[in-house]
Amino acid sequence: MTAEQFRQQLSNGVMLYDGATGSNLIAAGMPRGVCPEAWVQENPEIMLNLQKAYVEAGSRIILAPTFGANRERLKGYRKEGDLVMLNTENVALSRKASGGKALVAGDISMSGVMIYPDDDESFEEAVEVYQEQAQILADAGVDLFAVETMISLEDARAAVYAIRQVSDLPILATMSFEANGRSLYGDLPEDAARVLTEAGVNAVGINCSAGPVHVLPFVQAMKEVTDLPIIAKPNAGLPQTQPDGSVTYDMSEEEFAASMKKVVEAGAVIVGGCCGTTPAYIRRLAQELGLRS
Repeated sequence: MTAEQFRQQLSNGVMLYDGATGSNLIAAGMPRGVCPEAWVQENPEIMLNLQKAYVEAGSRIILAPTFGANRERLKGYRKEGDLVMLNTENVALSRKASGGKALVAGDISMSGVMIYPDDDESFEEAVEVYQEQAQILADAGVDLFAVETMISLEDARAAVYAIRQVSDLPILATMSFEANGRSLYGDLPEDAARVLTEAGVNAVGINCSAGPVHVLPFVQAMKEVTDLPIIAKPNAGLPQTQPDGSVTYDMSEEEFAASMKKVVEAGAVIVGGCCGTTPAYIRRLAQELGLRS
């Protein structure tokens, strides 16, 4: 997909992203502490059914389950030797789920390499890790890239730079911000929007970051400093740990969709959900926005 084709798709109005992956896999039986990308390969039908349900609910972009499938993070599971296989096969799984009805994004998140301020060597090391994964994803046939759940603007910038070394496909870039209005590394939403726009992304925004009410001011701040499409993919409200150790979120499908309508009115044009959301949330959001009956 070219940048122009992506712009044309957005010219038709709001585009629906998918919802959560990790929280749904845990609910389906994935143990905590395992390598999610490898677990998906061991349980492909669970991922396939989840993504098919998102497409049926109205998602027009789905994330391939390659979130942490880079060399450095896979080392923590002793899976670095499966780098090519996990990225390639998980993209193929999402392609099958999409049925040609949704774009498949190669999902890239934090590299696991610490980037130190004013340290070119650490930045270049992170770029190398991101570039390696990006090349595999491009070869696997993704339609676009999603740089997401970034808690450091320097990491986001490194990932975008790395992708641009190997591909001209559209890049969606989202960061996660805390209640104080900054990322975990202290970055402001408006600074992220400026820097990532200059870096060459095709849409910029927020994901994770609690619920829709929480991200609303971040969308507004980004909208003021960039002409790029704004993405909002928040959690289903605030997490609540139950007595059995499970985690639930405090917004129903109806509450989430109603709040997300306000986020769209504030300027977001690519919208979906993160932790705690399910295909039911995306379906209700589509209905709230008049994208389906």
